[in-house]
Amino acid sequence: MTWRLVYASEVGTSHAHAGTPCQDSCWAQVDQLADGQPLLSLFVADGAGSAAKGGEGAELAIEAAASLIAKKVKQGEFGLGDTLATDIVLAVRERIYAAAEIERLKARDFACTLLGVLSTSTGTLVLQVGDGGVVVDTGAGLEVAVVPMSGEYANMTHFVTDEDAVTVLATKSYPDRALKVAAFTDGVQRLALNMATNTPHEPFFSPFFNGMAKATAEQEDQLQGLLVKFLGSQPVNERTDDDKTLALALWRA
Repeated sequence: MTWRLVYASEVGTSHAHAGTPCQDSCWAQVDQLADGQPLLSLFVADGAGSAAKGGEGAELAIEAAASLIAKKVKQGEFGLGDTLATDIVLAVRERIYAAAEIERLKARDFACTLLGVLSTSTGTLVLQVGDGGVVVDTGAGLEVAVVPMSGEYANMTHFVTDEDAVTVLATKSYPDRALKVAAFTDGVQRLALNMATNTPHEPFFSPFFNGMAKATAEQEDQLQGLLVKFLGSQPVNERTDDDKTLALALWRA
């Protein structure tokens, strides 16, 4: 009994035309805790287009978050709450600020968003700084965990490198295990959500979760390739020219 994971990032057409690489990054893993229970860790980051090294910032954010979780798992028990969410954001900021200092740049040059989901048999934690979204189902159907963040002006958002990142950090805790998880950057946001009501667009998610549920062990390796193909498809690119990241987890009892 564990989660089946599929996650990928694909460069947006605007970046491809400009010759710039994808500035999104994502990671997901299932670890075994000391009590034998599996722990799902899933993170997504989107480098700011206005930041000179936003893509590197997103990669550093994912690396720092994953590193902290690995450390926590090795240490043993830890709670899925606001303290852990804050620790993750602080670890990410420390990693990015250190990189900026080495390169004699400002942390703002590595600006990125950060979204994460951690889940065990005893609960689920969602954390978010910036836009993009996290959709979860802990038994009552899909819901948007945190309203995607916008900044003071149109097309602006918050970044983990901002001075007030810990203050704007939004979290949501659930008492149950996550059965379905989808985390995505803002390049996918308008496809995945009803923006007027901030609710999941169910027809977007159903094919993914149905496919993950039906795939055999032999077909599992093909799922990521299919996701990459979808993210780079013409129907998707007609609706967004931004980089696109989608990370999915499905609990299989």
